Amino acid sequence: MKYKILGNTGLKVSTLCLGTMNYGGKGFFGYMGNLDQNAVDEQIRTVTEAGVNFIDTANIYSEGLSEVMIGQAIKNLSINRDDLVLATKVRGTMGNGQNDLGLSKKHIIQQVEASLKRLGTDYIDLYQIHTADPLTPIEETIKTLDDLVRSGKIRYFGASNIAAWQLMKGLAFSQYNHLVLLLLH
Repeated sequence: MKYKILGNTGLKVSTLCLGTMNYGGKGFFGYMGNLDQNAVDEQIRTVTEAGVNFIDTANIYSEGLSEVMIGQAIKNLSINRDDLVLATKVRGTMGNGQNDLGLSKKHIIQQVEASLKRLGTDYIDLYQIHTADPLTPIEETIKTLDDLVRSGKIRYFGASNIAAWQLMKGLAFSQYNHLVLLLLH
């Protein structure tokens, strides 16, 4: 397996990353697949034995079930958590309440806590903004993510499905305020 450095961090990730959108098959994501726990365990066993250390999911995949299944597979297979680079995302709807979506401080903190519990881990290696939130200032989002890095709940943060100008605005804010820099995914 080949490995690359993630951004400018020094963190080595496999050039292949296991995507887990098809784990669980619950809700909207059911059309993408519905792997059960045995299939998830086998898939994670196969890729980790091949040297893949990078696993990507999102809180919204199967309404959180994907994260649960990954955490269970790590436990079932007795994989050393520190040998993996776990990535998950935040932004989508995770309930019926007014603040159960978006990139506000409230939603991000609620969701990082929920993701940690579902994954069965004390930290997330790469926590990503899944899509832009036009209602929340990027400054609030970046500051919240910086606080989570400083608290140790996440190691790095990044973005997925974000326009270049939004990324540049976030990077400029981070640099100007001497915050942890946003990683691009």
